[in-house]
Amino acid sequence: MKKIILAILCVCAVLPMSAQFNLKKAVSGAAKAAKALTLTDAQMAAYVKESVDWMDKNNPVLPEDDPYTIRLRKLTEGVTDADGIPLNFKVYNVVDVNAFACPDGSVRVFAALMDMMSDEELLGIIGHEIGHVMKHHSKNAFKQQLLTGAAKDAIASAGGVAAKLSESQLGDLSASLIGARYSQKQEKEADNCGYDFLKQHGKNPWGMVMAFEKFLKMEGESGANSSYVQKMFSSHPDTKARIEAMTKRCNEDGIARPE
Repeated sequence: MKKIILAILCVCAVLPMSAQFNLKKAVSGAAKAAKALTLTDAQMAAYVKESVDWMDKNNPVLPEDDPYTIRLRKLTEGVTDADGIPLNFKVYNVVDVNAFACPDGSVRVFAALMDMMSDEELLGIIGHEIGHVMKHHSKNAFKQQLLTGAAKDAIASAGGVAAKLSESQLGDLSASLIGARYSQKQEKEADNCGYDFLKQHGKNPWGMVMAFEKFLKMEGESGANSSYVQKMFSSHPDTKARIEAMTKRCNEDGIARPE
């Protein structure tokens, strides 16, 4: 795999298409004003599935026999659902540093992120992203995109039937799934929910602390140029405070930190 590049927006301009994370084939204009729409859970699920399928089609998904996929399968063994939401995991073979979880339980991890994270750290990140799903943060963010984004008019005119979306509209929705920004309260909720999720599944929650420590170091070294680092920390609780909070929980639970 090509050399890791942290700035997602920069790599898209210099790398061949096969190595880029294809967020969208056309960039939409400014978000349109919100319009009252009624979306059922079934419609939401259909749009999420269509967006995830679009991403899987337009990005290089590593096969089951690839070392990256084998590693991810081993790490997530026994992790099959989150509060009844079935989970599925795939690796995108791209140089961007990222990971995200969708409202339907689809978790996508980028190979470049796996290169720079230990097993424990990677599980910590996955736990945090699943925390956003369990707290319905990702679902609410996606719904807001449906109500205000480029697909809004198509959805409104469909009259309660799932609208047929264009490549550009699917690209916009896909971008909203991986680039969702959350409030400080939501980040804290995802940290704690992710901690509980990892612990309940027999995974060491110290991995979340270790991942945050690595991100803190990256903030200083790269000026937080990584899109994922920005998403995790730009307007979120102080990184050191998050490390202290999760460290306190691990110590109180008597969990040993990995060597």
